[in-house]
Parts: sequence; structure tokens; C-alpha cells
Amino acid sequence: MLAEALIFLPSVAKFREDWMRLRLEKAQLAALARLTTDAPVDEALEAELLANAEVFNVVLRRDEVRQLVLSSPIPSPVAATYDLRQATVWDLVRDALAAMLGSGNEVIRIIGTPTNDAGLLIEITTESAPLRAALLDFGLRILALSAAISAATALLLFLAVRQLMVRPIARVVEHMTAYAAAPEDARRVIRPTARIRELREAEEALQAMQTQLTGALRQKERLAQLGSAVAKISHDLRNILASAQLFADRMEGSADPAVARAAPKLVASISRAINLCETTLAFGKAEEPPPRLAPLALHPLVEEVLEAEGLTAGGKVTALVDLPEGLTAMADHEQLFRVLSNLIRNARQAIESTGKDGEIEISGGEDADGLWLRIGDTGPGLPPKARENLFSAFQGGARKGGTGLGLAIAAELVRGHGGRLELRRSDAEGTEFLITLPAAAGAG
Repeated sequence: MLAEALIFLPSVAKFREDWMRLRLEKAQLAALARLTTDAPVDEALEAELLANAEVFNVVLRRDEVRQLVLSSPIPSPVAATYDLRQATVWDLVRDALAAMLGSGNEVIRIIGTPTNDAGLLIEITTESAPLRAALLDFGLRILALSAAISAATALLLFLAVRQLMVRPIARVVEHMTAYAAAPEDARRVIRPTARIRELREAEEALQAMQTQLTGALRQKERLAQLGSAVAKISHDLRNILASAQLFADRMEGSADPAVARAAPKLVASISRAINLCETTLAFGKAEEPPPRLAPLALHPLVEEVLEAEGLTAGGKVTALVDLPEGLTAMADHEQLFRVLSNLIRNARQAIESTGKDGEIEISGGEDADGLWLRIGDTGPGLPPKARENLFSAFQGGARKGGTGLGLAIAAELVRGHGGRLELRRSDAEGTEFLITLPAAAGAG
């Protein structure tokens, strides 16, 4: 609409000005023809000159003398006067619109400058109806031409948008639909071909997402198969351990003092192994059993874990426990045992991999936010790749041959208690994990 206005209004104003100047030129020619003789002009000839010029009378000023050169009766008084010598662009546009929107047939006066220095001023009177008819005809032609240009532009724009945007977007939608039908099929991953930069970036982002999703689905499928196999093995292993537990129970009545002392520990270890098998079966169902919360003294629990990991006796790896004796948490004994066992075992293995002596420090306390446990070691630190997916199963293994399942399970167990497990530090001087749990008074 703005383009139409910028084209239409100046065009109509220019046409009106040209129409008036053409009338002035015709009237000037008729006036000059009359001035070629001083003899009286026949009325019929004068009427013919005025009719050819399409005016009622002609006034010409030459040599400071204003002279009515040609004249005829005027049907009505002059309704408006237009001086083309001083008209601005806005005046011409305004007068053109007024002429087009007007009605009736009025007498108008037009003033201009004669061509070729034929005088100082020329003035004519004429009718407004022919001017209005000419303006309307010209305006309709301009509008028709503009409509044709607009239609051609719209068609070209439609074809361009369809070719450059609609088709690439439709192609992306088709690829997304085909990929959704079989996301594991890598052949259905889109290949960027768009020429427009924004669409190409969208296709590249879609390609990256599809590639990542396809890999994740394949990995999940393998994990599901592995989980099924582990569940079957755990089921059979649980039955085997149950039989071993029966024999271990009989050892408790042995007369050998050493056997009698070792029997309870053996029974506890076998019971823990059976419980682990049952937990693995539950994990294979994508379920971790909820913790059975009870008041749990942390210092004896840590000592139990250290004893199970063989860190009580002297060796290259030593343990330093800095826990208040009365520090108690509302926690599941077996689940928290597994969490601490995983972290301490990883720390011990990290130190042993260096071939040097090292120390594992277990400290803890309680503050306004709850209870915290810090497990640190003097090992070599975690590799960067392990830190990126530290708590992701089968992705965050910190040592060669490790699966990363231990840390993933430990983090899940801590979350089940309403706490969190996080890596606080890992560098050349060692690694430090922090466990936070709700305070015992606020638990349950």
C-alpha cells in the first residue's frame, strides 16, 4: 500500500500538471495566431480557435500589457484558480486528489508562463469535467498496471519462498517423520543440503541431534541386553550363594576358634552378596528399592567398610577416619555401606595404580544444612573423560577396565536418601567426593 501511494499520487499530480500545461500551450498557439493581424477577427474563426484549444478565453501579458486575446461567453463564474508558476509538489498532489474526488462541471482559471519567452504570463479559463475524466482514466490505468506488477511480484516471491524455504522445510519435516519411524536406522539421519544459512544451521543441528539420539538408542539397547544377562546371572548366583550360606551357618558351631571367629564375617559377606544379587535384579527392572531408614551410627559403619576392604591392617594404603563418635544419620545400612564401599574401593584402587604409598581420609560432620561425609585420597586424580560422565553408567569409568556402574549406583542410592553425591576436587594431588544427607532429626 505504501508503494502504491508513493507511485500513484506523484503520477496523478504530474499528469494533471501536464494536462494543464498542454491547455496553456494550445491557448498560446491560438493567441499567437490571433496576434498575427491587427484586423478584427471573424467570430467564427475565434470560436474555432477557442474550441481547438478547449478553453473559454485567453489572456496574454506581453510587454507589461495584459491583453484579452481570445474570449467567449463563460457558462458560470470561475470556481477556482490554479497558478502553476508557484505550485509546490504537495499543492499539485492535493489539487489532483481534489479534482478526482470532486463532482459537477465548474469553470476554473489556469495561470502559467508562456513557452519560448512568448510573454510574461498566460491565463485561460476552461471546464473541470474533462480534467476529472482524464485523471480518472489515467488513475485506473496506473492502478491496473500497479496491480499487474504486484501480482507478478507476488508470484515471483511465492516461487522464491517455495523454492528457498518451503521445500527445504518440507524436506526437514519428511526426514523427521521418517526418522521417527525408525530412529535406530542411521541411514535416516538427515544430510544438510539447504543453501540458506539459517536453514542449513537448523539441518546441521537436527543431524547432530539425530546422530546423538541414534547412538544413545543403540547404547541403551545394548545396555538392556546386558541388563537382561546380568539379571539372569544374578538370579543363578543368588541361588548358589544361598546354598553357600547354609554351609557357612554350620561353621559357626565349629570347635576351631579361628573358624568360629571367621564364620560370622563369612556369613555377613555372603548375606551381603545375596542382597547385592537381589538388588541387581531390582536394578534390572529399572527400580532401586527405597531405603529402609533407621538411625545409623556412621563411625562403626565406616570401620566396617574399611575392614571389608582390607584397610585396617598396615599396608601401602592407609585410612584416616575423622568422624565424631556420636554422628548418626537416618539411613539404610546396606545401601550406605554400598555407597561408602564403592567410593573407598575406587580410592584404594587409584592409589594402588600409582605403585606408591597413599592415604584415604574419611571425615564428616553436621551443620545447618544436614550431615556431610567427605572421602578423599592422595591418588593421581580422575582423567578428564571420566569427569565428563562421572555418574553415568558404563560411561564414567575412572580406571582401565572399569564400567562406571559403581559411581552411578552410589549417586542413585544417595539421591534415594534425599541427599546428593558430588565431586569436589580431582587433580594431581588426589580426588575428593562429598556426600550430603538430611540431618537425623529431620529425617523420616
